[in-house]
Formats: sequence, structure tokens, C-alpha cells
Amino acid sequence: MAIEQKNPLEKQNTPISNGSGDGPNNPTDTNNGNKRRRRSTPRRDGKGSNGITNDQPDSSTLAKSGKTKGRRGQAAKAQALSTQASNATVNGNLDQIMDNAADDAAAKEGGIKAIGNQRIIPFMKLEKPMALLSLLMVIGSIIAIAVNGLNFGLDFTGGVSADVRYEQPAEQNEVVQALADNGFDDAIVQYLGTRQELLVRLPPQSDNIDGLNTSLAQALTLPNNNVEISNVNIIGSQVGNEVYLNSVMSLALALLSMLGYVALRFQFKLSLGAVLSLFHDAIVTIGVFALFGFPFDLTVLAAILALIGYSLNDTIVVYDRIRENFRRVRGISPREIIDLSLTETLRRTIMTISTVLLVVLAMLFLGGDGLYWFSVALFIGLLAGTYSSTYIASSIPLRMGLSRDDFVVKVKPEFEEEIVTFNDPKMFEQD
Repeated sequence: MAIEQKNPLEKQNTPISNGSGDGPNNPTDTNNGNKRRRRSTPRRDGKGSNGITNDQPDSSTLAKSGKTKGRRGQAAKAQALSTQASNATVNGNLDQIMDNAADDAAAKEGGIKAIGNQRIIPFMKLEKPMALLSLLMVIGSIIAIAVNGLNFGLDFTGGVSADVRYEQPAEQNEVVQALADNGFDDAIVQYLGTRQELLVRLPPQSDNIDGLNTSLAQALTLPNNNVEISNVNIIGSQVGNEVYLNSVMSLALALLSMLGYVALRFQFKLSLGAVLSLFHDAIVTIGVFALFGFPFDLTVLAAILALIGYSLNDTIVVYDRIRENFRRVRGISPREIIDLSLTETLRRTIMTISTVLLVVLAMLFLGGDGLYWFSVALFIGLLAGTYSSTYIASSIPLRMGLSRDDFVVKVKPEFEEEIVTFNDPKMFEQD
């Protein structure tokens, strides 16, 4: 008992009131043993303190305050319950509300939906119609090539080539008209750096070079403008056949090289789609030339090879974004991944095709006869290559089952860690 009375901790923890009647010596607190508990938080009405006060309210005041607090408590509980119910309803229908809002926004934008903060255009909705259109164009091009054939130029059929120099600048139309007036039809005239130096190509003529030089000199003479023929070459049909075979081999080798590059750089499914897209662009361009009988020479072949390089570059940009999004984006289907990638590269595609078409149209209308058919081939191929990079090159890998697993680096079995487990029954025995 002596130890309990002299315990300093009990004295230290005894509350000290601010008034004179509620101290530790107050008989009301010590005798009855009724100690008031400190409030850890302020009162609901914001009044009062956490300490013990001396003011003791009477019974009527306590009754009134109790009724008031009870009413306030019931009102607060009712409001809290209604708030919780409304929050639960909102949280329960949040996904449905978001989906409905996304669908409404997509309907207003013509089918454009959003993934996160990125709005995507559903390109793959037109996958089947565009595939059918491409198939019909390829079949029609093959039929046109088989039935009509190509109107080969002098580079493939042979002919005469002459280097001409005038004393004063000459117009191509004047030279072509002068040759036609002297019996040299279907002549092709091109500038060689300046407007005074020209390259004249003619269909096959006689093998007498001396007589050919004399007749050409007379035909090429313009009023008040003397001409000098520096070189005349006769191209035989055998050389033309060799050029034709080499051209076909160059196209096939270019397509195979593209197949290997894309397969090594990305994935085989993507490489097959890219090569089929390039084949589509080349065969459609050649088919248009066969259908309308446009002259097909080495300049047109150069345009087709340039078109293959351009179309592959556009396809590689789309493939790189597809690979990046497969690794970065989660929770959406491969079709939506491709739509998202095509949407992100759409602005770049529009800017690129616009600038290239501007240059092609300038060559078409201002480049003269030497660049005319080159520009026509590029114009046709650019239009075909733009939508083939969007639909053919992307839809074929999708049909082949393109997924995220094709772009995830897998650990080889020899580098996998072996997990060892011990099933010793003594480990589970209790002492």
C-alpha cells in the first residue's frame, strides 16, 4: 500500500483542472472514483475543450442538448446513408456510363473511338471491302497484261538513239514535229542537261548509218538553228530482250530482298504482308499501262522500282508503330492495336504523300516528254501504295494471327532459372 501511495507516475498522470474545484484534491473525483475521459477530437458543434471543466449543466439542459444531438445525429446518419447509396450507384454504373458516353462520342465522330486519351479511327472496319477491291484490281491487271500486253518502248524493242546539239535553245515539240514531217514517226526527244543538247530516240530504221546520219541531219534542221549530230547508236532487238529479262529479274530480286529485310527486322507475318503489298503496287501500275496502251520503257521501270522503295518505307513506319504499341498498350485486341497504330501514323502519311504528289505533279506538267510517263507511273503507284500500306500490309498479318507474343522477347530454355523445392517431412514436424 505504501508503494501505491508514493507512486510518482500516478501523481504525474493525474489531470490538473483550470478551475479550483476539479483538482486532484477534489473530494467529488477522489471519493466517488468518477474520472472524466479526455476528448481526442473536438465536439460536433465545435464548442468546448478537450479538458475537464468545472461547469456542471443541470438535468434540463442535458435533456435539451441530448434531444438536439440526437436529431442532428439522425439527420447526419440519414445524409451519410443517402450519400453512400448514391456513391454506390454511381460506382456501380460508372463503367456503363463511360461505355455509353464513348459510344455516343464515336457515333457523333463517325465511328471514331478512344483508348485512354488517344482517339482511334476504325480502319479495319473497311478491311474486307478494300481486300476485295485490291483482289479485283490485281486480277484485272493480270488479265490486261496477258491480253493486251505492254507497249514496250525503244529500250526493249530496239531502235535508233542519237545525241543532238543545236546552236540555240530548241523546243521539244518543234523537234518532234520536224522529225514527223520528214517521215520519222513516234520519236522521243529528251533534254540532256541544257535546252541545246537533246537525245533523240526513234523506232528501228535501216542499218545504213551513213544514210541515216544524212537523213537525220536534214530532218532535225530548224529555221535559223543549225544542228550537229554527235553520236548515233542502233539498238537491236536482242539487246532489247536482254533488257526486258534483266528488268523482270530486278523486280523479283527487289521483292525478295524486301521480304528478307522485313522478316529479319520485324517478323515473318509482317514481311509477307509487306511483300504482297509491294507486289500489289507494282502489278496494278503495270496493269494500268497495259490496259491503256501507255509506252513502257526504262523510265517507267525506274518509276516502279522507286515506287517499291517508297511504299516499303511507308509500310516500315506503320510496322514500327504496330510493334511499339503491341509492347506498350495492354488490355485491347490486336485489331484495336492496328487501328491505333494507323491512326497515330495517319498525319505522317498524309504529309508525306502530299509532298511527294506535289513533286510528281510538277514533273508531270512541267517536266516535258522525257519525264511524262515516269511521272504517270509514279502517280498511279503512289495512289495504290498509300492504301495498300494501310490495308493490305496491315490486314494480312492480322489474318495470320498477329499478336503480342510475336514481339515479346522470350527467354531461351538454357537461360531459365531452375526452381528447386524440398519436400522434407521433417521440416513440418513440431518439437
